[in-house]
Amino acid sequence: MFKGLKPIVYNGREVWPLVEGGKGVAATNHASAGAWAAAGGIGTVSAVNADSYDPEGKIVPQIYKALTRRERHEELIAYAVEGAVQQVKRAFDIAGGKGAININVLWEMGGAQRVLNGVLERTRGMVAGVTCGAGMPYKLSEIAASYNVHYLPIVSSARAFRALWKRAYSKVAHLLGAVVYEDPWLAGGHNGLSNAEDPLKPEDPYPRVKALRETLREGGIPDSTPIVMAGGVWYLRDWNDWIDNPELGQIAFQYGTRPLLTRESPIPEGWKERLMTIEEGDVLLHRFSPTGFYSSAVRNPFLRNLEARSERQIAFSTQEAGDHVFQLDVGVKGKNFWVTRNDLLRAREWFGAGFTDALKTPDNTLVFVTPQEKVEIRKDQADCMGCLSQCLFSSWADTETNSTGRLADPRSFCIQKTLQEIAHGGDTEQNLMFAGHAAFNFKRDPFYSNGFVPTVKQLVDRILTGD
Repeated sequence: MFKGLKPIVYNGREVWPLVEGGKGVAATNHASAGAWAAAGGIGTVSAVNADSYDPEGKIVPQIYKALTRRERHEELIAYAVEGAVQQVKRAFDIAGGKGAININVLWEMGGAQRVLNGVLERTRGMVAGVTCGAGMPYKLSEIAASYNVHYLPIVSSARAFRALWKRAYSKVAHLLGAVVYEDPWLAGGHNGLSNAEDPLKPEDPYPRVKALRETLREGGIPDSTPIVMAGGVWYLRDWNDWIDNPELGQIAFQYGTRPLLTRESPIPEGWKERLMTIEEGDVLLHRFSPTGFYSSAVRNPFLRNLEARSERQIAFSTQEAGDHVFQLDVGVKGKNFWVTRNDLLRAREWFGAGFTDALKTPDNTLVFVTPQEKVEIRKDQADCMGCLSQCLFSSWADTETNSTGRLADPRSFCIQKTLQEIAHGGDTEQNLMFAGHAAFNFKRDPFYSNGFVPTVKQLVDRILTGD
């Protein structure tokens, strides 16, 4: 047992202060969450478009048959509720009365509130708490109170929590289960890096978490309410100074990346094998996600292609103005595209290299793509099923108009499509592969030598030693 680490009381039961990070789509499910809880921790079922099963136990493919986005959005919500309910029930059975089962949602996913209500209504007595980030989930406490479950907001700053507390959470203080501090420079998946912070200048999490604890104290929240450190957590021995530290109060630790590589982890074998090859620096903090948030993923050919697409970008004017005095003569139809001389030469070079189609962005720029890429982008935009509250890529919005009112952005991608693909056996090099920045440890940590893949119980036991 790592020195100083003690169980905490959560949902009326003693559990280890170890939380499995929820990862959607379908990267944490009943098998991983149930096993994590059975090992004495807090397991987390991802309720982001979770898989459901047919009577034979096979995964039901999420196929959208409706003709309109709004109708497909309704299909998506039905899939999401049914999938998450099935996952929670299975996880609860596997846990066998040990640990706790949480669910995780993205506040900015399409129909988040409807999905939460639908799942919690059908899983009463099974879900201990709801972890929620990716946005400012003001209504989370209100929904949690309706079902008497804990809520665990994910924030990346004391300022964000203060806003949530003042506006809503202070009214439901008794159900605040914990506050998850997600390090925006180190955590995998979407994060809360703000415009005031530099993605290239990581900040030490200690002073940020200390400030968060001070904010909790201002609200009268006891030090026994855990702050869950998420992002960059691998060895507990690296966090020795955080454990039993009166300055920080009760600290728990969230593991998102490490549980991907277990026998119970639902991700395909090819993805698990790829994790073993990641080098330090291979994970990129980027802003291509259609959510508009920063996120971290492996810099594979899928991500490199998005980087290259944005580099093949030029500004244009619809009339001659300033140094935009040259008419663009490649990639576009019509004459109302005025660019600089240098950009004209660049565009001709891209055209000659096969990037013959220019697509408009919402920022009065053009990106150059191949004809094949254009077809794929346009099809993915047309097939949108409204998986986000608003989507930069397709311009969908979960509003009466079903539109953001902005031009769809070809520099982004359909996140539902790629996450479904990689979770169900798609090419790990040609899909978005979320990972935390500590993922290079799979290759370095002797625990995984000779290709060893632990059970969840073996992983939790290993973590408890400090390694």
